[in-house]
Amino acid sequence: MKIIHQREKCIGCGNCVALCSKFFEMGPDGKSLLKEGIKNEQTGNFELEIDEISCAQEAADGCPVNIISIEK
Repeated sequence: MKIIHQREKCIGCGNCVALCSKFFEMGPDGKSLLKEGIKNEQTGNFELEIDEISCAQEAADGCPVNIISIEK
């Protein structure tokens, strides 16, 4: 499974970092970063393969602009 983060649409609220600092951190531009995420050149989204959802679902659910998703 993987986390998909549409970083370009991020509004920088920080909910994902507060809910799941295991996978997210704030970048120097004020938008969140998916730690170790790799940019998909076709979609422009950042993706990270994970073994267990952990707090990632909470981050996805807590994002006010719905730009984080979990692909199972």
